[in-house]
Formats: sequence, structure tokens, C-alpha cells
Amino acid sequence: MIIEFRCEREYARQWMGRETLPIDGRDVPVQIEWTPTAEPRPAGLDALFELERVVLHKGRHSGANKLKIVPERTQVRTETADVVVDFTGAARDPDRSARLYLRPLFNGVAGENAALAAILAGDLPVIDIVNEIDGSVLDRGHPSGEIAAGLSGALETVMARTLTMVAAILSGRPRIVPQLARPAGNGLPRGPVGYVVRGLAMSIAKEIYRLCCYAPHWHIGWRFNDGAGVWQTGDLSGPSWNVLADPGNHFYADPFPITWQGRTFVFFEDLDHRVGKGIISAIEFNDAGPVGEVMPVLEEPWHLSYPFLIEDDGELWMIPESSVRGDVALYKCVRFPDQWEGYATLLSGLELADVTITRHNGLHYLFGAWRDGTAGYSDSLAIYCADRLLGPWLPHASNPVLIDRASTRPAGNFVTLDDKLWRPVQDCTEGYGAALALAEVVELSPTTFKQIVRHSLKPGPAWPGRKLHTLNRCGRLEVIDGSRVQPKTSAFASRFPSAMLAPRTSPYTVR
Repeated sequence: MIIEFRCEREYARQWMGRETLPIDGRDVPVQIEWTPTAEPRPAGLDALFELERVVLHKGRHSGANKLKIVPERTQVRTETADVVVDFTGAARDPDRSARLYLRPLFNGVAGENAALAAILAGDLPVIDIVNEIDGSVLDRGHPSGEIAAGLSGALETVMARTLTMVAAILSGRPRIVPQLARPAGNGLPRGPVGYVVRGLAMSIAKEIYRLCCYAPHWHIGWRFNDGAGVWQTGDLSGPSWNVLADPGNHFYADPFPITWQGRTFVFFEDLDHRVGKGIISAIEFNDAGPVGEVMPVLEEPWHLSYPFLIEDDGELWMIPESSVRGDVALYKCVRFPDQWEGYATLLSGLELADVTITRHNGLHYLFGAWRDGTAGYSDSLAIYCADRLLGPWLPHASNPVLIDRASTRPAGNFVTLDDKLWRPVQDCTEGYGAALALAEVVELSPTTFKQIVRHSLKPGPAWPGRKLHTLNRCGRLEVIDGSRVQPKTSAFASRFPSAMLAPRTSPYTVR
């Protein structure tokens, strides 16, 4: 298969300087057809991108920076392309006889200017990939922008996720096209200069914030609830939430409660800000609340978080997130709660975050936030299935089954209510971990997947703070988490105790 990209020569970008496109581990040849005409871009755009490269990206070129040398072609055309991917806003080339003529649309409009317009209006666009031969929409996604620094970073993120979607289509796997609402934007579009200046100001503010405060500083909320909980009410109302005390220079996040051998513990990510690496810790609960001290239970040379727990065949197992290592590792509990040993690697050679498993119709299904090494890390959902916990785990026929920042990333255990399967998901529309949603899984098999978001939950009067990204329950015990301002110095904390102890909102999104 030969792929041809149609791009505007005048605005040749770094991401276009390629000779191949990775598709299922194969490097498929790509040739570039440079079009001689182009829609004009906003004045000074590339100078602004260069400013961002120096200030925001610390000298690193982004995919949005211009190519310094534009070759006639990245490959000499020896035969007609099988697939054309047209990134311009121009009409379809009638002389191309490719079997597929793919056109990326950004909020329904073709071309880089459409992507820029969406970003300048305050949000990343919904991406459609259309086959212009028959007009069908082959895939649709909404990227997350956690690592998108500035205007150039946002454009790089959009184009990187566009290539993810193109590769998924060309893999031959059936695509599941979701219904996604296009963002409304935040009023009138800003000009590029204003956008970049605002981005630089926010970057400076974030650096000042990080000098003064630990960022982020997650904490765990818990309560005992004898009545309807979050899953039944669809909100955080009910008994008051308590905050699990932390030492200030550690944050606690991703709580998973479990009762095992007659004792109840909450397991969670425990990150020492001074080290910057997470371990898994736990604390015991009795009928009155937490008892004793927080105890470390699992540490590795790499970062660990999201300690998903599952009972299987009379044993207790843990799958902590280890995406930085590129695998999904299974640990067996050899002494509850504080001794765990590595038992098996369920998947390897991939970046899969917040792995969560459910049993459904006789099969095990493993969900995780998948990333192909580019763009955001919370927008792409991959599913694997197996007959048993130890595998072998096989990929879903349509991986990634969903690209949507608002409903992809797992946020806790699956729940079955009235014979219906539900899962909590992170809503990263306003940034990583900003909110939760409760999604009903209405179709799930090795070849199908469909979910419907029924409820959205955000921090508010019932749970003050800046974020909310985990929900779990064990019996009467419900747990969530969130983020608060945490000053770094004890002197500052003693002078301004309310800033340390009382969660409050911030105009800046800091992960």
C-alpha cells in the first residue's frame, strides 16, 4: 500500500516531513504531493510558533513548526497511490484514482485554517475523517490537550491525533464512529498574537505557582453511606465527604477500597513531591474511619499509580499503572495488605494507563487509556479480552474503540446496577482529571462497544476543589479524590493556613 498526503507547500510543517506512517507495527510508505496554492494563514503565525518554541517548548521543535527544507517529494512516485489523505482545504483532485480519498475535517471544515480557527475560539476541534469518494464518515474523535503547550502545541496535538485516526482506518479494523458534539467555543475567536501572549502569561503563572506550591496536590475523600450513593443519585450529594489526612509533601490519589480476610483497606497512589515518583500505599478503615498509619505496600524503580484490585480464583491481585514502563503487570497478594509479588505481564510493548477489568458475558475485558506516543494521554480507549485473568489477552477488533477526551479514561471499578454495566470515566474536557462522568456500557463484545454517558460530576459545594477523577465503593465506604492548593513551605502554610487546608479553585489548569 502506498499513501499520498496532499499538503500545502507554503505551509509545510514538521509533521509532514515523513516517509512512512506506522500502521500496526509496519512502516507504510508515504509520498507527499505538495499543492502550489494555499489559503493564507494569520499574519505572523510562524513567528509566533518560533517564539513558543523558544519559550514554551524549551527549544524543541514541535510538529507545527515549518520545515526548513521542503523536498520536491519525500519519495519518488513510482506508482499510483492507493490512498490519498488530503490535508488541504481545496477541492478534491479529480485526477486521483485512489481507492480511498480521505479528508480530515475539523469541526466539519477542511484544512489547517479550520483547525486553527477552532483552537483560537478556545478549544480543540472534533476531528472527522471522511471518504470523499462516497461521503461516508470513517472515524471521529475529540483529542485531549494535556500536553498541548501554546498554539503550536495545540495544532501539533490535533494533527498527531488525526494521523492516529488515519492509521486506524488504514489498518482495516472496523471503526466505531461515535456521536460527539462539536465544542461551542468560548466566544469570539482571539487573534494568534493574543492567544500566544495569553499562553505565555499562563505559562509564567504556572511556573510561579510551582515554585510556591506542590502541583498537583491530590487528596482522597471518603464517607460512610448507608443509603443511595453516587451511582444511584448521579451526583455527590448525601453524607459529607471527609478528607484523608496527608503529610503535606505527599499527595494521595486513585483510591481503591477492598474488604479482604475480614479487614477493609483503601489502596492508593502515594507520591512524595520531593522525589516525584509514585508508590502504592494503603490505610485500614474500621466503622469509624481510618485507623493506624498509612503503610507503603508496593514500590518499584518506576512510577506506580491507580492500584486496580481484582479477586480471582480465591486470590487477590493488583494491576497498578506502569505505563511509563510500557507494560501491564499483574501482582499477587502474598500477605494482605502489605506484601505483593510480580506474577505475570499481561500486555507489553504499549502505553496503557489506568487499566480496569470487568467480567461480562463469560469473558474478561480489560480497558485502558491507550497512547501511541503522540498527542494527549487521556483520549484513546483500548479494550482487550480474555477467557481468564492470566490471558492470553487479545485486542478488540476496533482498537482504539473510542477517541474522546470526555469519556475515555477509566476512573474506577465497573459497577453493575439492575443488570446494566456501568463504568466511571474521566472527563478531561477542562483538563486532566477535571471531572467525572458515569457511562452505561450498552454494547460490549470482542467486536462491538458502545457506551452512553448518563451523568456528569464536577467539584462543587459537596466536594470543593479543583479536580475529581476517581470513584469507588466498598460496602458502606465511598471514596473519591480531588486536588487542592498545597504550599511548599511550612512558613507559608502557617501564615496562610486556609490556602493549605481549604480546597479552592484556581484559574489555571496544572497537572
